[in-house]
Amino acid sequence: MFKTPFLTILVFLLLFSGETLIAGKMEVLTNRNLTVYFDSQVRSAAKEVAEMYLKIKAELESTFGWSLPLNPSVVLINNSRRFEMMAESPLTVAYAVPNRNLVVIDLTKIRNNPFSLENTLKHEICHLLLHHHIKNQNLPRWLDEGVCQWVSHGISDIIMNPKQSFLSKAAAREKFIPLSSLQRGFPRDKGPLLLAYEESKSFLDYITGRFGRDGLLNALGFMKKGEDEYAAFHRAFNLTLNSLENDWHESLKKKMSWLAQVSFYLYEILFGLMALIAVYAFIKVLLKRRAYMEAEE
Repeated sequence: MFKTPFLTILVFLLLFSGETLIAGKMEVLTNRNLTVYFDSQVRSAAKEVAEMYLKIKAELESTFGWSLPLNPSVVLINNSRRFEMMAESPLTVAYAVPNRNLVVIDLTKIRNNPFSLENTLKHEICHLLLHHHIKNQNLPRWLDEGVCQWVSHGISDIIMNPKQSFLSKAAAREKFIPLSSLQRGFPRDKGPLLLAYEESKSFLDYITGRFGRDGLLNALGFMKKGEDEYAAFHRAFNLTLNSLENDWHESLKKKMSWLAQVSFYLYEILFGLMALIAVYAFIKVLLKRRAYMEAEE
């Protein structure tokens, strides 16, 4: 997740607008590779970040074949309320500000949820890498988030419930969010936001499953050279992005078992059954009344 200009300004007003805030509430750990700002209670986490950065940098450079000549700043927040003042959603665990080479992580959510600090940091540094090599206007949000989830073993910027899949419901009801609607940003409401993240990850899984890792890297390589996602995907896969999106939708619908599809319509089915029972009971009472009246006559 990366910030809108307004939120970016807010972040820096809160974190870097004056030396008092940094000196009073945050400590600094710096080396030639990155700078870590952290609350004094989480010094051990700051040291972990400093130690793991070179490994993450090497892995990303190896995966993409691109250099990462950045010296990012990583801010570790140990106060969920303070973090939520800066985040787009209360579900947010971490976010990146590519134009500032900045990553901000909420350590309280990392501790209370099944997140790995290393994979979360890798996800956010991946955002910085992509935006360093691909122009913002050529990098749609769904692809940015999908790629970063792909390299970080499914870790996203937000808290996802593994027991609840909005994507499965969308597939059962054929109500996907079109990728074209996820170009510049994601929805803010919880359900659509979670669906947008699930779609981004699922579509990238479909692309890499069908064309392999090299296919995806070829498409990203064309985007690095200045092409938008439509031209890059067509050149890399010899298929339009729209046709790939339709094929992906069909693959999701085929994976849905009939039992799973029925379960998503459970309320509608129960409502229909109750209506039929009510009609049946009404007709039965009406027939009994008519039979009684005939018997009286």
